[in-house]
Amino acid sequence: MSAFAIKGWCPSALRPMPSGDGLVVRLRPRGGRLSAEQAAGIAELSQRHGNGVLDLTGRANLQIRGVSEASHVPLIEGLDRLGLVDAELQSETQRNVLVAPFWREGDDTQSLGAELEQALARRPLGLPEKFGFAVDCGESRVLAQAPADIRIERGADGSLILRADGASRGRKLVREGVVPGALALAEWFVASGGARNGRGRMAAHIANVAKFPPAFAGETLPAASLAAPGPGLYAAGALVGLALGQLQSATLAYLSSLEPGLRLTPWRMLLVESLRAMPQHDGLVTHADDPLLRVVACTGAPICPQAFAETRGLAATLGPHVPPDIRLHVSGCAKGCAHPATSAVTLVGTPDGFDIVRDGSARDVPMMRGIDPGEILADPSAWFGGR
Repeated sequence: MSAFAIKGWCPSALRPMPSGDGLVVRLRPRGGRLSAEQAAGIAELSQRHGNGVLDLTGRANLQIRGVSEASHVPLIEGLDRLGLVDAELQSETQRNVLVAPFWREGDDTQSLGAELEQALARRPLGLPEKFGFAVDCGESRVLAQAPADIRIERGADGSLILRADGASRGRKLVREGVVPGALALAEWFVASGGARNGRGRMAAHIANVAKFPPAFAGETLPAASLAAPGPGLYAAGALVGLALGQLQSATLAYLSSLEPGLRLTPWRMLLVESLRAMPQHDGLVTHADDPLLRVVACTGAPICPQAFAETRGLAATLGPHVPPDIRLHVSGCAKGCAHPATSAVTLVGTPDGFDIVRDGSARDVPMMRGIDPGEILADPSAWFGGR
């Protein structure tokens, strides 16, 4: 496996991460939502203080790219005026809450997400920076495959349940007990050694502890899980995809003009609230059968200093050759930042070419090593069959 540096933390607004195109500033909008004013402001600030390129991450965060050391301070000042910056770094990094985007005004998903964020801001827990919460209280779950360590969900019987990631069942709770229960479960995780080295995750910890505390165990199965949705019109608005999870500031400015706001998703899509027709603009993916939706790629070389290979151009070229039932992940290194989960085919950049992993992640053992990208492009379809 290729050597790479595991940083153990993600970029944020107050602590950006250096990249090949400058600093990466990550925003965690409260409730996973941007008002039209906030979205327009981000677009303008990205153009003025960055390079005008933004990423939507698999954790439903928005990243501003190309920020310099000199422009970081005025960028933060502008973001603060929009209400998008926490008072201090600790609350920013701990406020890692993923909210299912199809909520309706006043429902449990929206209100519990807000209460949980407020509680996390007030109460330091010592959690690893990648540790996260998911609030997914619709009749069917849509965040089952999204990364999270503690899940607030709807049970199969319609109740609210609290479930540790890695546990098949959750504990049934009354609404008033959900957020306190989530905080107590997080405290148990830390107290029982789950946060050791600052990189622990709940599912792995549960698999390693001798006994999961009865106070957090439950007998209630979660509601049925839906597959990740595709672009289209939904009750809450229009869901649009972003080509390889990236958009230009001009595209964000256009979307902000459609009002009233945008909801971020972990599928590298944006939900444009209340819209009853699909928007059309450069960089938007509006058809559910678009092959770009079947491809995931990280930033890649030369922008990412960890990457051994260019990824986005290769992914875009291979996209039309990917069968409808296949997911392709093109990763610049074995970290697999863009898609930690498994894919039918994963191309992993190394100093010697691409390694090929089937039905696994970028960190799994490849079936082929050191394949030249030219060989892959010479016969793209061959890599998605039984070869």
